[in-house]
Amino acid sequence: MNSTMNRAAGPVSAPARRLQTTCAAVRLSFTWLGARKTLSREQRQQAAETFDAAGEILSAAKKLLDTRHPAFSRVTGVRNRAISYWRGVTLPYPEPGIRLIRQDRIESFDRQLKEMTAELHEAVGDLDRSYGELKSRARDRLGRLYDPRDYPASLQGLFDLEWDFPSLSPPQYLLELKPELYEQEVGRIAARFDEAVTLAEKAFGAEFSNLIAHLAERLAGTEDGKPKVFRDSAVDNVRAFFQRFGELNIRSNEQLDELVEQGQRILQGVDAQALREREPLRQRISTELAKVQSSLDHLLVERPRRKILRSGAGGAGGAGAGAAA
Repeated sequence: MNSTMNRAAGPVSAPARRLQTTCAAVRLSFTWLGARKTLSREQRQQAAETFDAAGEILSAAKKLLDTRHPAFSRVTGVRNRAISYWRGVTLPYPEPGIRLIRQDRIESFDRQLKEMTAELHEAVGDLDRSYGELKSRARDRLGRLYDPRDYPASLQGLFDLEWDFPSLSPPQYLLELKPELYEQEVGRIAARFDEAVTLAEKAFGAEFSNLIAHLAERLAGTEDGKPKVFRDSAVDNVRAFFQRFGELNIRSNEQLDELVEQGQRILQGVDAQALREREPLRQRISTELAKVQSSLDHLLVERPRRKILRSGAGGAGGAGAGAAA
């Protein structure tokens, strides 16, 4: 059976061409106020003297704001959900900070990120209203390390998220100026899509293996002679994977497709409550999932490392800004 997990470097595969024609690049980045600041040389020296150490070998930072404060946690929560959503509806691409989204999902993605942006701005407004309290706590906790110059007058505008859809095609002017260089770029980008297929297969295979391994372990294991307790999420997470795999899978690996289909058949019509109440069912499902996991592990081990092409790749960033990884 042919498997793109075992592809050797060579001509661009049909799945890669399909990926290139049906997907677009999407990048998610943030403007984010840092909650820590490195101590000055004088402060490091003072700290080092306490331990009779040399100041130049000591690295230390102070925490400017309590990030566990509910208002700050809400802001951070929006960011985390934005990253999870971005990663959940996209496929990996061998370029830092860039992932691939189906072209027919761009509109819904844009709408969802706009809603999250509005939620983030609202959360930042709440955080700004608690800013005085946070600075007062920082003053008490930092003591002589507190410096009012570390704190902006307001937090408005210092937290934001942005997204864009960078082109993955060589610039048209290159075709006119240097046709042979243009063709080289076309080949380089096509090869990256070939690598993207491999990255997607690896990511799906590893995620599926981890999910069913966890579920099988909870079903088969015991604690104090009794079956282990497991949450509904152990089953729900596997089903969520099935749905996402169906939406994003580019049908590049028959073996992986078959194993996912086996997993779906095993869990079809089975809910968490039935697994808790029926011991024979628990054992049967655990045994069958373990077989799927074994096949998955074998498939992933067989997959050879593929060279990831790099050419001037780099992540955008700067003071107070960063791209999601």
